[in-house]
Amino acid sequence: MSNEIDPKDVARVNFDISDLPGQVVAEQEGLFARDVDGQLVRVHKASASELDEDVTLTIDGREVTVKKAVPTRDSQGNVIRDATGAPKPRYTTIFDATSEVFVREPGDEHPIPTLCHKEHLPPVGVCRVCLVEATEMTRRGPRKQLVPSCVQRVSNGMIVNTIKSETDKDAAVRVKAASQTVVELLIADHLPSSQWSAPGNELATVARRMEIEESRFAPRSLERGHDDSSKMIAVDHDQCIMCGRCQRGCNWIKGNNVIGRGGKGYESHIAFDLEDPMGQSTCVSCGECAVSCPTGALQFQPSFIETQIKRVRDDMVAENKDGDIVTADELIHYPLFSGIPYKFLQFNGAAVVRRILKEGDVLCREGEYGSTAFIILSGEFEIFLATTRGAVRNRSAGGLFGWLGGLKTVVEKVGGRAKLADVSAAQLSEDQRILRNSDDVILGEMTCMNRYPRSATVVATQDAEVLEIKRNVLYMLQRNEVSREILDRAYRKYSLTGQIESLPIFDSLDDQQRKQAAEFLRDKADLVSVDPGQVIFAQGDRADDYYVNKLGFVKVTQKYGRDERVLSYLGPGNGFGEIGLLSSIGDTLSEALGGTVRPGVRTATCSALDHVELIRIRGEDFRNLLAQFPELKNTLAAKAKVILEKDQEARSRLQAVESEDFLDQGLYLAQSLLVLDLERCTRCDECTKACADTHEGVTRLVRDGLRFDKFLVASSCRSCMDPYCLVGCPVDAIHRDGDSLEIAIEDYCIGCGLCADNCPYGNINMHGFPKQEVDASGKLKTVYQEVEGKKMPVVQQRATTCDLCRSIDGKPSCVYACPHEAAFRMTGPELLEITKQNGNGNL
Repeated sequence: MSNEIDPKDVARVNFDISDLPGQVVAEQEGLFARDVDGQLVRVHKASASELDEDVTLTIDGREVTVKKAVPTRDSQGNVIRDATGAPKPRYTTIFDATSEVFVREPGDEHPIPTLCHKEHLPPVGVCRVCLVEATEMTRRGPRKQLVPSCVQRVSNGMIVNTIKSETDKDAAVRVKAASQTVVELLIADHLPSSQWSAPGNELATVARRMEIEESRFAPRSLERGHDDSSKMIAVDHDQCIMCGRCQRGCNWIKGNNVIGRGGKGYESHIAFDLEDPMGQSTCVSCGECAVSCPTGALQFQPSFIETQIKRVRDDMVAENKDGDIVTADELIHYPLFSGIPYKFLQFNGAAVVRRILKEGDVLCREGEYGSTAFIILSGEFEIFLATTRGAVRNRSAGGLFGWLGGLKTVVEKVGGRAKLADVSAAQLSEDQRILRNSDDVILGEMTCMNRYPRSATVVATQDAEVLEIKRNVLYMLQRNEVSREILDRAYRKYSLTGQIESLPIFDSLDDQQRKQAAEFLRDKADLVSVDPGQVIFAQGDRADDYYVNKLGFVKVTQKYGRDERVLSYLGPGNGFGEIGLLSSIGDTLSEALGGTVRPGVRTATCSALDHVELIRIRGEDFRNLLAQFPELKNTLAAKAKVILEKDQEARSRLQAVESEDFLDQGLYLAQSLLVLDLERCTRCDECTKACADTHEGVTRLVRDGLRFDKFLVASSCRSCMDPYCLVGCPVDAIHRDGDSLEIAIEDYCIGCGLCADNCPYGNINMHGFPKQEVDASGKLKTVYQEVEGKKMPVVQQRATTCDLCRSIDGKPSCVYACPHEAAFRMTGPELLEITKQNGNGNL
């Protein structure tokens, strides 16, 4: 098996030996490689500076300016970064530049045909089908030659002609003749008559595009054989054109490192492990190689496809689910799926189900866990929260009874805006309707990508048809450029303006100004995808962009010396990155933000906790926005100053900790522990009773928990530095309070229980409350249901946790009620300091 240069690090380009200053000396030989003819081929690496360098060239008579290098991207279109977080550059190729000029709409035909190249794979230039004629100026004058466009980098003044050129038809004829010859040679050896009309055979498709009906060349007489050892994939070595797409799919995309090359000359072939049959190799049956293959060399076994479909049908019958499985032959006719490889649709044919809904049918319910998204083909859907914005609360009583600490129970109508993670972070306020139809294309990406609960209930307002797709299909839609463009365009047109308009940074603007600001930014925003764990920007980096979270969760951390603190987890609909940008704008803002902030530098690190999609607003556009709306400056500066003051306060509390037990129990991260001195505590349970009496009979603490020294750390919210409970809420109902570190749970909690599952200390509990609905007069009424002939209230689950009684009077009832002064609220470091004093821990 042969060794290859890693395509992630370098791009191979042709090098003219006549451009060398003289004979290549031995010391320079390491900079070059030699092809089969002994011709020198130099391997170049792009530099970071070339990402900003412009190159102007002419393609088929049209002038285009592109960057000399572009960031390397993975199969999902995400930027690949090095260990420092900087993007890895690669040279812009002729194929890249041509795509930018001629492929403007989804479904546009690219003027350069390809076989070995795909947008999500690193280019290698082995098939030579993508030939173009390129003219460059050298020291000896113009140089005109045929080059493979997928690997040939662009240069200033270059003139390129493709097979579609109208300005130089003679060049187009030369290019087409060369490409036709290559294709004829390939089909003579690798395209049997049975594959001419086979769907998904790209070699046959290219031959038809080249107007080739048959090859002028005789087929090869040497057969390379078949391999049917795998129950999933049939291998026909005779149809293999050695393009390397299967190898790159297996090794670069999936990282399985099973496929390589074996043999030499006419006996060259793809090999599995050390020339093992595929069925006996370490193949994990992911299917990526067959999906990547442009010919019939790797095809899914018919029995495997049939088994897949039968299994899904049996599951649907067993679970009493409606719907019809959509086949690959049908899917390729939908525009959204037109760019998806046929073999992928065939492999995942059972992963797409058509559902027909009548008016009033429920598509999905809030709080349900799922793993699918919905492509809307027709009809209209209303999106709403079944959880009504009504709350039963205790307030201080009036008169003498109130002066003595008495409470009264009241029913209040509450508002708030739930951010629906499954609907591109659309915000839903009271009495508001959100409608979605086929123009919006898709619903439910958040649940599908990250397996979070559904954020809302979706009901058909008219007869409708949807395609329910699984996670792997959504991945492929995001990988494919045509599909991704359709999804992004729909989002920009129907959702982006509303999401920008609802950003908290615009709170100081009136409705008209908010609309103007959103319109100003809509066409300037970029959509960016980030992988789990990938750093968006690091603390100390130059601040250049502002971000809005569209999908997933972003982790915000700050580092103080060797310590790191989690500030927050930002769900869909939240913006971040403004502090670094504000600190670089004018003396007024710099003074407001304080001298401790370096101008134009990030004050925290933001990274993707799961699969994240962001709206990126470039720094220049952000500054232009502030210039257009001056009132934003002072508001943003004031908010940023509050955040920075909290950060400074937290930094002053972080001390080195030596106790292993203290660290093991997670106490170091606690900002508000409920600590009971066991030498004073008589186990009277007055603290628990007081909590229950204060909070509608539902206690927020349990008098049990971890022991540290002579203290009991009760099971009550700790207000952790790293509040993992914030991650995943489908309606953004749980977050830190704006004025403190306490965790607040809003009344529009839908009761999915994810925050309770996420809390590592068991300090969030689910409790049932009678469901309340607001009637036409604005009053809350309890909802009842018939159970065995009896009228029973509908019980609705909600998450509860300690908020230090801030929703009532701000005085923790548990501490106030203790008759023995055994209950205290303190931070983790304060508890550690007390235990160290005199070795006895006296309070």
